[in-house]
Order: sequence, then C-alpha cells, then structure tokens
Amino acid sequence: MKTIIATIFIIFLSFTAQAQNTTEEVKVETIEMTIVTETTYELNVEAKTEVARLYKFKNSRIKRDLNFLTKANKPKMA
Repeated sequence: MKTIIATIFIIFLSFTAQAQNTTEEVKVETIEMTIVTETTYELNVEAKTEVARLYKFKNSRIKRDLNFLTKANKPKMA
C-alpha cells in the first residue's frame, strides 16, 4: 500500500513539473570589446632589504613544533 501511494505521488509530481510553461526567452545584451595590443611594463626599483633565515637542518622549525610533549606522553606507575 505504501509503495503504491509513493509511486502515484512520484508520477503526480512528474506530471506537474512537465506542465509548467517555460517558453519565455530571455534576450541578453552583448557588449563588443576590442583586443589590447599594446602592453607597458613598469619596474619599481627600490632598495628593499629582506632578511632570510638559514636553518642548519631542513624543516627544523616544523620538526621542533611537532615534537612537543604532553602529560599523556609521560609514563605512569601502575
């Protein structure tokens, strides 16, 4: 009984979805644009001093941060 009602409901929904009028056409306004053929490049020559850090080992900061200890890591006496 439940399956029969469910199939009738699905068929009813499909008929109502097909009965809607969607013939309205929407006109879109197009814009004509030209292609740019000239390009200009500007260089900003400013003296900037940047500091770079050099670590002795690769990924040393990441390894240090991931190697933390918590209270749960300490051994307990039974």
